Amino acid sequence: MNRERLSQPIAEGESVILLDPEDDKEFFYKMRAKGHIDLHKGKILHAEVIGKPEGAVVRTSRGDPFLVFRPTLLQYIMHMKRETQIIYPKDLALILFYADIHPGCTCLEAGIGSGSLTLALLRGVGPDGRVISYEVREEFIERARKNIQLLLGESTNLEIKQRDIYEGIEEQGIDRIILDIPEPWRVVKDAAERLRPGGIFTSYLPTIIQVKTLVDALQEEKRFTSIQAFEALLRDWHIEGLSVRPCHRMVAHTGFITLARKGDSP
Repeated sequence: MNRERLSQPIAEGESVILLDPEDDKEFFYKMRAKGHIDLHKGKILHAEVIGKPEGAVVRTSRGDPFLVFRPTLLQYIMHMKRETQIIYPKDLALILFYADIHPGCTCLEAGIGSGSLTLALLRGVGPDGRVISYEVREEFIERARKNIQLLLGESTNLEIKQRDIYEGIEEQGIDRIILDIPEPWRVVKDAAERLRPGGIFTSYLPTIIQVKTLVDALQEEKRFTSIQAFEALLRDWHIEGLSVRPCHRMVAHTGFITLARKGDSP
């Protein structure tokens, strides 16, 4: 989403977050000229939201206020329609940083799912970078396309291929390879051939047994070094007056991130 669009009023076809300031609950909707929203505090017509600037207050039919915002990438990912389990924002943030996804780089991902990683990569590489996505299942491709288009419109630097990465990588000189597939160890040797020198290999896996198998394969492939595996646990804190305590619920294990960097064989 470009800066010019962000400065404009909310338009038909955009997604918005309606925030109830009383209890901090948020609701996600796509704006349609003749649409309406039935909330626990009354009804809001889409026409009352369209044309409003971000941060504006709209009121329900009962007079209760809601704030209008464009969704952040985190909010969009958590609310978008999905066909599969997604990579959660806490893990996406670490992938972007630890895999050093930077403006202008070329990233290849496999396992597009519902498009959460793709959206994060597109933001990371910027308009001068490139994202290539391999996905076997057509229904996942269609869902991901719709999710990406709803937030970003047409992305000219995204190429989606209905292709099985286990059968080989077509591209050469790739900066980053990020895999969200069940058996990434089957891709290690091909990744070592296709990554540029200094390129980074990243994998996202649900179980530590899979991670162990992957790390064994990375260690056997002598061109990979700086191998590390980790998970992230996220706990919010409740702070209200004199009540300061960790929240009772937290986002604990979601997946393991494994990274390695390509160099020459010693």
